[in-house]
This record gives sequence, C-alpha cells and structure tokens, in this order.
Amino acid sequence: MKRRLSAPALSAALVALVVALSGCSLTAFTDIGTVDQSDGFGQYDDGEVYTEDDEDLGVVEVYTVEPDASLSPTGNETTESVWDMFMRIVTPEVAGSVIRDFRVGDSESSDTLAYVLQTDDPEQWTLVVNLAYASDEDLLLSTLIHEYAHILSLSPGQTDPEAWSCDTLQLDEGCAEPDSALWAFDQEFWAQYGSDAPDPANADADLAYEFYLDHEDDFVSDYAATNVVEDFAESFMTFVLEPEPDNDTTIAQKLLFFWNRPEYVEMRDHVRAEFGL
Repeated sequence: MKRRLSAPALSAALVALVVALSGCSLTAFTDIGTVDQSDGFGQYDDGEVYTEDDEDLGVVEVYTVEPDASLSPTGNETTESVWDMFMRIVTPEVAGSVIRDFRVGDSESSDTLAYVLQTDDPEQWTLVVNLAYASDEDLLLSTLIHEYAHILSLSPGQTDPEAWSCDTLQLDEGCAEPDSALWAFDQEFWAQYGSDAPDPANADADLAYEFYLDHEDDFVSDYAATNVVEDFAESFMTFVLEPEPDNDTTIAQKLLFFWNRPEYVEMRDHVRAEFGL
C-alpha cells in the first residue's frame, strides 16, 4: 500500500478535485509546524539507529515504537516532526498500539511518498515515510491520512488474515470480511467495472492510468484508480480534508460513503480539530 507521486503531480490532482467539488481552494495547513531538515539525515539526539535496505527508498532508518508512542532511539528533528504529525492524526494511543516500527528514508529520486506494511503480527504495522517530501506539509498530512486509511481498512476485523479462499476480496492481508467497509466500498463503486478493473493487488502504474483515463470522473486522483484499496484510501483522505459534497457525482458518492459512517466522521472531526482545518 504505497502512496506515490502521480502524473500529473498529486497536489495538482487534489486542486482539480476541490474545484470540481466545490469551487474552493485547498485548505492552508498553517497549524502543523515547519519540518526542518537542516540537521541532516542520520543525525540523532541520542542512541544508535539501525538501517536496512529498502527497494523504494534505498537505505531506511528503523525506529521501534514504544507503547507510549515514543521512538527508540530518538530521531532527528525531521523524523520526530513527521512521527508527531502521524500521532496527532491517529492519537498516541493508537500509534503506540498498532505501529511496531517507523522507518524513514530520504530519496529525492523515488516517487514513493510513504507506505504501510503488516508485520508478522497482523494487528501491528510498519510505517515507512520518505523524508525527501517532508517539507511539503500539505502533501505530508494528506499522505499520512491516506496510510491511516489502509490500516483502518486492512487490519483484523476488517480482514481475516487466516482466510485465503474468498467470496469477497482476496488481499495480501487475507480476505475482506463480508461486513467490512472495504468490501462495501468495492461493491458500491468497483463491481460495476467487472473484469475491466485492475485487481486489488494491482501496482502497475500504466494500467492504473489507462483505467483512470477511461473513468476520470469517478476518481479523486489518478492514483486512486490503481486498485480498490488505493481508491478507498485516497477517497478517505479527501473526505477528511475537504467539505461535505453537495452534488451527486461518483466522487461525491464516494465521499458520502464515509460521511454515512459515524466512526469515520469522528475520525475526521478529530483530525480537523487537531490541525485547525
């Protein structure tokens, strides 16, 4: 579940979406604080940091997330700022319980913004962020909300990690539960495409873009057309950041899908209050 810069650039796609929905401009996120990268990748307040190779970001630094949601070892200013933003989105209680490790890379040559990966314990996740884009606060906030949507829609309770023969959606995390939000989203918005739609595991950007061009009015961004999993996450992100739609387009219906579920409205209210949106 990787969020990537798309073509056209993701920020441009979001601007186009806002214009289509309401004629408004994107909210300025003035309450987030500046992400300062001046202290450099790999410098820390204390302790040693473990590094690993990552196929998207090259070398990443690995931090353990403690039960109180602190990072071990302590990261540099940029790393801690990005982690703090994620904690503010999901709450420290959630971050400390569902994220096992936080990894950061710094690759300007990669179009990967961030991704989440289920650990060997399906209740816990790894969050990976590309610090090369961390200074763009709007993009960072939207990306972290997108990744949170993956955790919400793919964790046990929404998926059955022990099931691999599905009457619903076959996912890397197991089978979507029949009463899951992702399965409901799939049936409402993706079933109509039949075999023409990319499958839930699709990662082929060219295939996704061709599908997007065929159904441009159905998606909040071209990246959303990658598969139903990414469409869910991009639509949730837009639901959180933008006003309630007042029209009956397919995009509006996708946003109203979340508006009609009180648990998601509560999450939206929390994020918007936390960041003064």
